[in-house]
Amino acid sequence: MIVALVGNQNSGKTTLFNQLTGSNQHVGNFPGVTVDRKEGLIRHQKDITVVDLPGIYSLAPYSKEEEVARDFLVKGNVDGVINIVDASNIERNLYLSMQLIELHVPMVIALNMMDEVRANGGTVKIDEISKSLGVPVVPISASKNEGVDELIDVVKKTVAARKKPENTDYCRGGVHRTVHSIAHLVEDHAERIGVPARFVATKLVEGDQPIADALQLSENETDMIDHAIREMEQEIGTDRKAAITDMRYSFIEEVVCQTVIKPKSDKSRDRSQRIDALLTHRILAMPIFLLIMASVFWLTFGVIGSFLSDFLGGLIDNFSDAAFDFLTGLSVNATVVDLVVNGVLAGIGSVMSFIPTILVLFFFLSLLEDSGYMARVAFVMDKLLRKIGLSGRSFVPMLIGFGCTVPAIMSTRTLSSERDRIMTIFLVPFMSCTAKLPIYGVFSMAFFPRHAGLVMVSLYLLGMLLAIMTGLIMKSSIFKGKPVPFVMELPNYRLPSFKSVVMLLWDKAKDFVTRAFTIIFIASLVIWFLQTFDLRMNLVADPSGSMLASIAQFIAPIFTPLGFGNWQSVTALLTGFMAKEAVVSTFAVLTGTGMSGLSAALQQLFTPASAYAFLVFTLLYTPCVAAVAAIRRELNSRWLAIFAVIYQTSFAWVMSFVVYLTGQLFI
Repeated sequence: MIVALVGNQNSGKTTLFNQLTGSNQHVGNFPGVTVDRKEGLIRHQKDITVVDLPGIYSLAPYSKEEEVARDFLVKGNVDGVINIVDASNIERNLYLSMQLIELHVPMVIALNMMDEVRANGGTVKIDEISKSLGVPVVPISASKNEGVDELIDVVKKTVAARKKPENTDYCRGGVHRTVHSIAHLVEDHAERIGVPARFVATKLVEGDQPIADALQLSENETDMIDHAIREMEQEIGTDRKAAITDMRYSFIEEVVCQTVIKPKSDKSRDRSQRIDALLTHRILAMPIFLLIMASVFWLTFGVIGSFLSDFLGGLIDNFSDAAFDFLTGLSVNATVVDLVVNGVLAGIGSVMSFIPTILVLFFFLSLLEDSGYMARVAFVMDKLLRKIGLSGRSFVPMLIGFGCTVPAIMSTRTLSSERDRIMTIFLVPFMSCTAKLPIYGVFSMAFFPRHAGLVMVSLYLLGMLLAIMTGLIMKSSIFKGKPVPFVMELPNYRLPSFKSVVMLLWDKAKDFVTRAFTIIFIASLVIWFLQTFDLRMNLVADPSGSMLASIAQFIAPIFTPLGFGNWQSVTALLTGFMAKEAVVSTFAVLTGTGMSGLSAALQQLFTPASAYAFLVFTLLYTPCVAAVAAIRRELNSRWLAIFAVIYQTSFAWVMSFVVYLTGQLFI
């Protein structure tokens, strides 16, 4: 049995999914965390699969992730629905519930956040609201795992018994006559596509074109439907969409009036409004945001993260030395020793040493996200982003881009405008993902040891500034037009969940280690092999005579004007296309040094000016192959993906050239 988990954005849907399945999906306190459907077996129920759908406000899709949810519900042949409803905002949440009831599939409402409602002095008459809506209602608190077992029992019984909603007809007057006459007219068409005639009729009144296309109505039937809708609009004095909206909310108001005892005040909301008076202040909001982010970067790169990374790097070097002594003591072949120590351990170790820095950064970012502050930042950034032709909602994918470009590109599905979506996809790679952190760290410590933290922060800021510049260019050329209006729910501030923070850090560490022992491991082996043998498969005494050097030297002249026209740098950039972390591991393998000797080796290849130009190039040039694949998939265009690669690499070359020329004057 397949059960869909459906609800408004930020209603606790992913938290409930984790409780139901024992999964550890990321939970965030801002809308749009889930952009694709996820599924898992309900714990202790091997015959029930629950599918977590992106958050939606109605079954009239405006963005890609809403289309994912609507299509699955209408076309996915689900056996049942768990509709999660935020009990502290019940009127708005029940609007979606009304539409789900019209689908006429077995359904259970999970009334979430009841602990907050009770804490504020409110309550909900569960039996009465269940009777009014015609579906089972179970009070829960997903974050505290309260009522979840009862919910599982009710869902199992409801779905197994195929118990459908008892009340699907709550319209009156002119709307009632129109909906029912259209339902009778299209009944055979609705049966053919497997959707209830009542649901289809309501969608046709709303002007839902995908439903109309699926029905394949004749011209005569379309004329009859249009005539009925025009008569309804004249009778009630409002347009078709407003008529359906008023119908639903009139029923919701009646139900809430009879079954919900509202608290006199909402402590959480009142507290949030007091905090917002400062954090979303017209003048102070941006300086506060910059101060918070500067503090995060300072602690990450200048205090905690750098200390922990240096400590781990020392341990890795000691392990490499011990491995060398151990293998040498066993009289292992020198080539094999070189492969293990200067190939595998140097490549993987150079990347692994940066895990503490990445975890510290994500620790602070997760605190800001889980508290609800990042949703406010999107609101604050709307004014700035609107100047480059985007809305504040584009800030969320850009923020995710500081972690990884792939999910950031996927999260653009939350944008309703195709123009905004394409622009945002092109700008996301300018954000410094965590894979670039090892590159920043190694070069900063090698060439700017006293200002390493400042150099790393400058790269983050430069990426954002150049993204703004690119946005201005796009706005005035290929993406002319205005951004869509910005509408986003601001969740109440909450204390970050310890479990959520720990699970996020665990996921990031696991992902980083997995990449280190797969992509980086393979890349290190390939690089070691290519720089150890020449084209005739003979061992080389000098890597400059290797087959790798022979290949890279053809491309190297392109980068000579940038100050790093050596074959080692070219090789590192090529492997960086597979994974940005591979840039550091490639240098470690090519120079045959551990972390302790990498800085000295790099100083033989770069000057301070060319080193910073190299950092700018790695910041801006094409993202990794996984991100390019994501761009192709999301835009459904191979040529747009190729254009993105060419544009970003060309742009990186130009900016790196400017930086190198400027750097020669000042550094």
